[in-house]
Amino acid sequence: MEISSVNYQKAVPTIGTKEGDKALREKTDQFESIIIKMMLDESMKDEKNVFSSTNDPGDKIFKSMYRDELSNVSAGGFGFSQMLFEHLSQKAENH
Repeated sequence: MEISSVNYQKAVPTIGTKEGDKALREKTDQFESIIIKMMLDESMKDEKNVFSSTNDPGDKIFKSMYRDELSNVSAGGFGFSQMLFEHLSQKAENH
């Protein structure tokens, strides 16, 4: 089966054009970034030191900054943000 022959049953969700949608998307992406950072922190806690074999504080700072940046760049791509955005958008429309 080729990937090009796969038919999607559900359209890819899009963000509305309302002014509040942009701000809400930014906040849900920030929330997703926090979740990703927590997962990265947990999964990389036993990782070896990058620069030396000793417990170097600089190494810990570098790895923390790396995980921060990785989580910020990845935010919006895992689906948590989209689910939260859709839920809060629907909730706002109902009120």
